Amino acid sequence: MNNNPLIKVIIPAHNEADSIAKVIAEIPNIVDEVIVVSNNSTDDTEKNASAAGATVLQEKRKGYGYACLKGLDYIANQPQKPEIIVFLDGDYSDYPSELTNIIAPIQQKNMDMVIGARVKKWREDGSMTLPQIFGNWLATTLMRLFFGAKFTDLGPFRAIKYEKLLQLNMQDKTYGWTVEMQLKAIKQDFTYVEVPVHYKNRIGVSKVSGTLKGAIFAGVKILGWIFKYSFK
Repeated sequence: MNNNPLIKVIIPAHNEADSIAKVIAEIPNIVDEVIVVSNNSTDDTEKNASAAGATVLQEKRKGYGYACLKGLDYIANQPQKPEIIVFLDGDYSDYPSELTNIIAPIQQKNMDMVIGARVKKWREDGSMTLPQIFGNWLATTLMRLFFGAKFTDLGPFRAIKYEKLLQLNMQDKTYGWTVEMQLKAIKQDFTYVEVPVHYKNRIGVSKVSGTLKGAIFAGVKILGWIFKYSFK
């Protein structure tokens, strides 16, 4: 791996006007391009992201996966391809400055994928709801039992080699994006590691854990991917 790899960050964002500029401002300058995908935002998310220096794309179809795929479509049409893709949320719950820790195993140990694990001792009180905590535990426990995986979290803050990401042929359009990536990486024998990250209360209301409908739908999608792959 090149000591100075080309890095692009994809940030799916739905109505994150109050937080998006803060997220962009704290991303280390080793990143070549920050791509904010406005997922049918109706506030000033796009304007604020553009003013903060990000490339802004629009994806009208609601869904985390739709937004991520829109970002990847944009990159696929660029003349110079990145070596590393980083995914980061736009709600300011992550610490963007920890991006250097996230990519370090790829740079230094040639890992294919790195997941930012939101460890309990580094989580701000209330930053993860009980359904989130239980859902992560259940999903990672099943992944360990069915596939021998060593994941402890489905954290959205993650990095992956671009060429490896293309091999995964990602398809999920909504809440199953993170678990799909991890399951497919296991199936294809990618090397991976978790890096502990800090986590704080987000700005605004979560689109997933903030509503009963969102939490249930996310849980069904995540478990659906796990059971689908357990029979492959």
